[in-house]
Amino acid sequence: FFNYGCLPRTWEDPTFIHPDAEGCRGDNDPLDVCEIGAKIVPTGDVRPVKILGVLCMIDEGEADWKVVVIDAEDKWAPFLNDINDVEKHLPGQLSAIREWSRTYKIPDGKPPNVFGLDEKFMDKSYALEIIKECNHAWKELITGEKERKMEHLDEGVKKLVRKLSKSNLVDLAAYDDDEAPSF
Repeated sequence: FFNYGCLPRTWEDPTFIHPDAEGCRGDNDPLDVCEIGAKIVPTGDVRPVKILGVLCMIDEGEADWKVVVIDAEDKWAPFLNDINDVEKHLPGQLSAIREWSRTYKIPDGKPPNVFGLDEKFMDKSYALEIIKECNHAWKELITGEKERKMEHLDEGVKKLVRKLSKSNLVDLAAYDDDEAPSF
């Protein structure tokens, strides 16, 4: 089916409403990744990937982007360079990702998830813009810049950001306490 993980150094900012996300804020997590390669990847494995596209899922009122990738070393990687290549070479794969994303919480008694952008997978270029936005948000979070800009937000969102900005996310970016991390 697909391997499921996340893109490091990204954060779906719960204070940001993306114009294509049906008025929803980010889900307060790293970007999710659906890796469609031929092999099963062990939990926690870090792999180089090729970005192919993205799907905008709306999960309980929050934007929860699903980035579609292929392991850079996969036998299909030379043939898959953008989202349209996936349907051409692996027909049905994108529909399977969408339907799994729609229904995976139903057994827990939750409603089906819905999608923005008319349920379409967007291309590589669009996906890269989402990744850039979420990497920028992550940088603001770990440097404390996000917390310094929050005076206009409601207290619930402020608490989410404060909790994260003081969490172990900072430990992921080793840097001198007197300097901002370099990227």
